[in-house]
Amino acid sequence: MSSPERRTANRWRGAPGRARPGQPPSPPAPADHPGSFAVVGRSCRLHSRLPGRDGSETTAPWSRDAEGSPAMNHHPSHPTDGPACTPVQRALLGLTIPLETLQVLKNRMLQAMGEGLSRQTHAQASVRMLPTYICSTPNGTEKGEFLVVELCQKHVRTLWVTLQGDGNQSPQVTQNIFDMPEDIPQGTGEALFDFIAQCVQKFLTDISRLEDHLPLGFVFPFSCKQTRLDKAELISWSKNFSCSGVEGKDIVELLQSAINKQLKNVEVVALMNNTVGTMMTCSVEGKPCEIALVVDQGTNSCFMAEASLVETVEASGRMCVSTEWGCFGDDGSLNDVVTPYDQHVDEESSKPGERRFEKLVGTLYLGEIVRHTMIALAAEKAVFVESNINILKTKGVLSTQQAMEIIDEEEGMAKARSLLEGLGLRPSEPDCCRMQQVCRAVVSRAAALCATGLSAILTYMCRSRELECLTVNVGVDGDLYQGHSRFREILESVTALLAPDCKVTFVPTLDGTGRGAAIVTAVALRLVAQRREVDQVLAPLRLSRDDLKRVQGLMRREMDLGLGRETNPTASVRMLPTYVRNTPDGGEQGKFLALDLGGTNFRVLMVEVGADGIRMASEIYVIPTAVTQGTGEALFNHIVECIMDFQVKQDLGDQVLPLGFTFSFPCQQLGLDKAVLLTWTKGFSASDCVGKDVVQLLREAAQRKQHLGLKVVAVVNDTVGTMMSCGYDDPKCEIGLIVGTGTNACYMEEMHNVGTVEGEQGRMCINMEWGAFGDNGCLDDIFTDFDLVVDKKTINPGKQRFEKLISGMYLGEIVRHILLALVDKRLLFHGKPCPKLQTNNIFPTKFLSTIEIDGLGLRKVQAILEDLELQATFEDSTLVREVCQTVSKRAAQLCAAGLAAVVEKMRQNQGLDQLVVTVGVDGTLYKLHPCFSQHVQQTLKDLAPKCIVTFRQSEDGSGKGAALVAAVACREVKL
Repeated sequence: MSSPERRTANRWRGAPGRARPGQPPSPPAPADHPGSFAVVGRSCRLHSRLPGRDGSETTAPWSRDAEGSPAMNHHPSHPTDGPACTPVQRALLGLTIPLETLQVLKNRMLQAMGEGLSRQTHAQASVRMLPTYICSTPNGTEKGEFLVVELCQKHVRTLWVTLQGDGNQSPQVTQNIFDMPEDIPQGTGEALFDFIAQCVQKFLTDISRLEDHLPLGFVFPFSCKQTRLDKAELISWSKNFSCSGVEGKDIVELLQSAINKQLKNVEVVALMNNTVGTMMTCSVEGKPCEIALVVDQGTNSCFMAEASLVETVEASGRMCVSTEWGCFGDDGSLNDVVTPYDQHVDEESSKPGERRFEKLVGTLYLGEIVRHTMIALAAEKAVFVESNINILKTKGVLSTQQAMEIIDEEEGMAKARSLLEGLGLRPSEPDCCRMQQVCRAVVSRAAALCATGLSAILTYMCRSRELECLTVNVGVDGDLYQGHSRFREILESVTALLAPDCKVTFVPTLDGTGRGAAIVTAVALRLVAQRREVDQVLAPLRLSRDDLKRVQGLMRREMDLGLGRETNPTASVRMLPTYVRNTPDGGEQGKFLALDLGGTNFRVLMVEVGADGIRMASEIYVIPTAVTQGTGEALFNHIVECIMDFQVKQDLGDQVLPLGFTFSFPCQQLGLDKAVLLTWTKGFSASDCVGKDVVQLLREAAQRKQHLGLKVVAVVNDTVGTMMSCGYDDPKCEIGLIVGTGTNACYMEEMHNVGTVEGEQGRMCINMEWGAFGDNGCLDDIFTDFDLVVDKKTINPGKQRFEKLISGMYLGEIVRHILLALVDKRLLFHGKPCPKLQTNNIFPTKFLSTIEIDGLGLRKVQAILEDLELQATFEDSTLVREVCQTVSKRAAQLCAAGLAAVVEKMRQNQGLDQLVVTVGVDGTLYKLHPCFSQHVQQTLKDLAPKCIVTFRQSEDGSGKGAALVAAVACREVKL
């Protein structure tokens, strides 16, 4: 093709931009354009040739190959206004949409879906994306008897459905159909719902079930704004319904009120549209259906979306969203594919300008599009030259069903002739052929447009789940798909072209949406029962504000006991003096060594403090478990060996530098450089250490290793180190908090309140050792059975009980035991045995941090569980996430309750109406968990409203703080 010819072709093949409302549609693409969807077949082969640019004939591109299956051919395109184009060809070309244009429409649908899901743009979106509050597909265990009512176009269908709990493979269904009086759809809402209630009453009488208490599922195939599964306001009528007094009203309430006039034992449990019913019908055990498509008198689709992306509701997991795509194009986004025939159909509808997509696809309209096309062709003398066509101007004389019969390969021509002659026309054979071609064009376009919308959903799901390939079942209902192979073939083929990264299995619904409604109702009742049981399991972990205020009060009481000379020995919060009397003031200078021991990783630092700030070098060393749980001599020998290695690497030679030692275990300090270990925590159990001065143990190890350059000037807890580290940058930092493997806090207390140390003047940092809060039993009612099991399996049962509710060393174990309980109750993993979940510490706290990441797809949660050999459904993944959230939120709230006691005491100490203070924080749980810090801050603000608290994360760990304690000590000695 030459360049000018290529430019001509591209003019037609390039998808036009979105037309604005009110603008005329762009020129249609030619039928023989590569990727167009044309409409010919064997029974009209003589007339299926279109003239090419050189006068030769070409086959229309959506023809059939040798086996009769759809085949895409590629031929040069030509403009529709060329001299060779006949009126029939122009009409067929106008009803043909190129593949490139379908791709553009798909992208517009995707954009419209995004607008419908967004809180900001939802109200104006043409694709409304309405939440259905159906958050689970069937799992096959649904069992029981359910009443269903389905409102259809001309009748009401009632069903009695018995589910056997066998994967929904063999439901027992009894049904009856009640024809609707012709005046009902345009009458009053009261008359409509009274009629439905009468149908229910008559049906139950006929099957002798009037005495049972019955849950009812209601299929209501109109756009509704749902706020619960059993609460939905009608947005607008469609499909020739216009009952007064219903729009904006709660449909469930209207039906329930009407039923209550007739019966007292029927409860409307769930309302859904027919697409939702289809999706649930097509879901069977092991093969969930996550998309449904209905193409009948109207059209709609629904799919299971990530609930976090549905901004109009607060939900987790997944939620079925009804796209309400029938309104797609109401904003003008279909203008460039709308033909004059479509415009006539729209003008004659009950609501012109609305539901434009549905009017191109729904069976209520396809026959009318064919009728207007034939009228236009007759006006151009292209058909029915010898006939009076006035009868064609009568709305409804040509139905979609008749158009579908005309498409038939074998009998279509005869059907066309019979229909046209029945209307009093005298059709020629070419007239019948043209009629067949137009019917095919209209139906083919409808199928291609449905495929376009479906491919948008598939692509959205694939992207939102971050998949390379989406494998999914699509449930389909409606006469067009179920009864006509041509529609089916085009829908499936075009979907494959537009969504090549998706593997789709189309599943025709077996018995309409009625069974699906029963399953929705069954699932709803199952979830209600499951929710009740889950809430019972998790209720003890969900603390009220009163619970937290009580914990705050208990912490304050234990703090006061710990500060008292006589009461200190019996207090669970030991309130240990640190002999750190000042925070940094900026006057510190020099080089210092620092050690940071608080877990399985041990850190050695060299810190240089100068007028221009702090420079640091550090090295992390691992302490093997055999050492942490061996002898004290081996532990401190290992520490000294690490120090010596570090000094060699830093080329410190024989320099003797002041050293600050962060020792993050409960100690009774007798001076700044003298601390007696009270007890090991965090999995340490080295022998011959408890009751001894840890600085002296370090010095003795240095002597054994003949390392004589060790000058320990201060030993501090990691909380003190964190406070000092953050205090160097923020003078208001007077509290230190650690929430990592363990948890603890310290703060600056007035000396006159510290009964365990002589002196009344000034202040001193108090190491609270709040991890032991509750060891005296004061928190027994907060402890759950899961906490008790975890506590018993630790190396120090009954000790550090507050820490075991909060810190990272224990939260994963708490979650694991809750999951085991849910499995035992058959609320999780179908109650199947989970051997790996029985393994201690198999569910580390880092899993909580990952699972609770905002926006993390459930498929990723599922992948985490699969790594643990847990075969989780998406509902299982949602429940696991909820357990994690409950446990971590409780931990954060308890941490905040403890802090509330601290800040309120500091405020009262200073006699302030309002305290402004900074908390220096360190610890992986606080820093890395996506929600922990937010929960702490929100709860603290609620429990201590008179305190303005800023949280400052320590950037360099508590080792830097130990060096600063040494620096402050050296500064004070010089003074």
